[in-house]
Amino acid sequence: MADTPRVAPSPLLSVPGAVPPPEGSPDAGVAWHYGDPFAEQRTATGSVAVVDRSHRFVIAISGDERLTWLHTISSQHVAALPDRTSAENLSLDVNGRIEHHWVQTDVDGVTWIDTEADRGASLLSFLTKMVFWAKAEPRDGSDMAVLSLIGPDANSPAILAALGIAELPATYAVTPLAGGGFVRRMPWPTTDSFDLLVPRADLTRWWATLTEAGARPAGSWAFEALRVASLRPRIGVDTDERTIPHEAGWIGGPDEHGAVHLDKGCYRGQETVARVHNLGKPPRHLVMLHLDGSAEGRPEVGEAVTADGRTVGRLGTVVDHFEWGPIALALMKRTVPADTALATGPCAASIDEDSVPAHDEVQPGREAVDRLRGRR
Repeated sequence: MADTPRVAPSPLLSVPGAVPPPEGSPDAGVAWHYGDPFAEQRTATGSVAVVDRSHRFVIAISGDERLTWLHTISSQHVAALPDRTSAENLSLDVNGRIEHHWVQTDVDGVTWIDTEADRGASLLSFLTKMVFWAKAEPRDGSDMAVLSLIGPDANSPAILAALGIAELPATYAVTPLAGGGFVRRMPWPTTDSFDLLVPRADLTRWWATLTEAGARPAGSWAFEALRVASLRPRIGVDTDERTIPHEAGWIGGPDEHGAVHLDKGCYRGQETVARVHNLGKPPRHLVMLHLDGSAEGRPEVGEAVTADGRTVGRLGTVVDHFEWGPIALALMKRTVPADTALATGPCAASIDEDSVPAHDEVQPGREAVDRLRGRR
C-alpha cells in the first residue's frame, strides 16, 4: 500500500507555466511540464535543464555504525562506502523480491537516503525497526529536497558559478554546497545527470539561481522520458510484488551502476539472488517497448502485454519521448522473442531489440557442476 506523502506540494508549482501532473501520477506535487515537454527533453539532452524532484522522500541516518548496519540489511556493499560518495541500494523480502530502492550518499558523518514519495514512510519505518542495538539513528529528512540538473551544459561556467563549485563530481561522487546540501553525479537518466540535495527552505532560491544561470525548467515528463530511454526502472511502477533484482537489471556494485553487490552476503533475500546468479536465469526481464502512436489513448501502468491474446508481460511507465514517440518499460517473459507482435491496452507494441538483455554470461554454479561432470 502506498504511503501518504508527508510534504506539501512544491512551491515551484507556482512558477509561471508550470503544469501539474495528471491525477494519480506518482509525481504528484511537482510540475509535469512547463508548456513544451518535448523541448524540455531536447534541452536536457543538448543543453541543461533543471527538474523539481522535491517530492522525493528523504531520510537522514547518523551514528558511527550507520554504514556497517545498513550493509547487513540491504543488498549493496556499503560497509566501507567512502565519505562523499553514493550508491544505489535495495531492501528485499525473504524471497528476494524488491521492497524498496533508494540512492544513498554519505557526507560528513551522515548518510542521506532519497526514495519514492509513496514508499518513503514505509522505508523509514523498516529502518527504524531494524536498528536494535546498532549505533544508527534514522530520521525523517524532509527538511532537505531534491533537484536534478540534466544536460552537457551542466558543466558550463555559468552553472558552476551558480553552484559555487570549481568542477562537477565523478559518477556517484559528491561535492558539498555552500549553505548546506551537496551535488552528486548520477549515471542516469543521461550521462550528464546531477542531483542536488538542498535545504527545502532554500528550494525556491536554488531554482531561481539555476534558471538565471541558464538551466531551462523541465518537468517530471521530461525526466521520465529520459529514464525510460535509459532502461532504469522505477519501483512500484516498473516493478510488481514479484519482481526480483535480476529482472529489473539492478545487479552490480556501484562501479557497475547496480544496486545488488554479488560479493556480499548476510542480507534478507540473498538466497534468491545467489541462486539466480549461480544456477538460473530470471523468469522475466525489463525491456523497452515502442507503442503505436496512432492508437486512440494509451495503456495504463500494470496492464498486461499480450501476444496472440496470451499474457506475456506487465506494462510499466508509459511516456511520450521527443524522438521515439510513445515508449514504455515492460517486464516481459524472458522467452518471448524480440520480434514478437505485441499488444497492450489500445496499442500495438514492439520490443526495442537493443533493450533486450543478452543473458549470455557464464553462470558460476552451472560451470562448477559441468566441471565436476567432466563437461568442461
